[in-house]
Amino acid sequence: MNRVGFTSTIPLEVVVAAGRQPVDLNNIFIGGENSVQLVEDAEIVGFPRNVCGWIKGIYSAIRESGLREVIAVTEGDCSYTKALMEVLSLEGIRIVPFAYPPDRDRESLRYEIEKLMRHFAVGWEEVNRAKERLDAIRRKLRVVDRLTWQENLVSGWENHYYQVSASDMNGDPDGFEEEVDRFLQEAAAREPLREKVRLAYIGVPPVFPDIYPFLESVGARVVFNETQRQFSMPYETIDMVEQYRSYTYPYDIFHRLADILTETGRRRVDGVIHYVQSFCFRQIEDLIIRKKLPFPILTLEGDKPGPVDERTKIRLEGFLEMLEGKA
Repeated sequence: MNRVGFTSTIPLEVVVAAGRQPVDLNNIFIGGENSVQLVEDAEIVGFPRNVCGWIKGIYSAIRESGLREVIAVTEGDCSYTKALMEVLSLEGIRIVPFAYPPDRDRESLRYEIEKLMRHFAVGWEEVNRAKERLDAIRRKLRVVDRLTWQENLVSGWENHYYQVSASDMNGDPDGFEEEVDRFLQEAAAREPLREKVRLAYIGVPPVFPDIYPFLESVGARVVFNETQRQFSMPYETIDMVEQYRSYTYPYDIFHRLADILTETGRRRVDGVIHYVQSFCFRQIEDLIIRKKLPFPILTLEGDKPGPVDERTKIRLEGFLEMLEGKA
């Protein structure tokens, strides 16, 4: 009963301050060995086939994990979340709504955070202490990120894993920090990687995690994971409300693009992979991204979890050949 799930990144400090164990439902869905089965289980229950696979996977992950309380991000993430809340409520799951204000209004965001704090019976003193604790880990994750693009000691998959895990600190901040410390010590002793092509990966995390080793097997490496990096709260700020205003993922595409343009520039990327999830409204944003980013872009679409299919491998290889030809 100490565990609390959430459908997208929320102010983690509140959950930690309350002494609860945070569980990012996305991570337990896609990180499990039965992720494909979770999607199919939701379809057997009655979820439509033309609904985002993440929503179906999250639904089944909640049922399988035995979680009885879930924070549902109703604004700033998936448009299907409200319907998912209704289904879960019908099944006796306690739902706690949380909304990122679309206009990034400071007072509206503060209100949402304090509403979450009232639910978990914690005040700003406890929450700020939790922020100090989590920020110490986040600073180490910035080192992981720097070792990826500046020192060239970290693979795209490793960068993805450590930053995506920051959304819930793997449910155990102390244990996760120890894992990060071990990794940093190991990475510092490596020889630099020497790939032919440097890539940015933007969009939601992929449903086919083997995309990273595949890219490296054909001479490329991801040196910028856009959304995953945002999970690690990469901007140093004392003010927690400002921290979640700076967090780009829940807000409009133009707010995200400002961060993408800055990071792709300083990381010297050659091209961009834009991943879009089937049946997701964010697919439309690809139109804007293609007009605003000054890089070659390959858009990939995924539906259910699984390895990279042969057609996608061919598209990736062709994209990399084109980038190498431009070098």
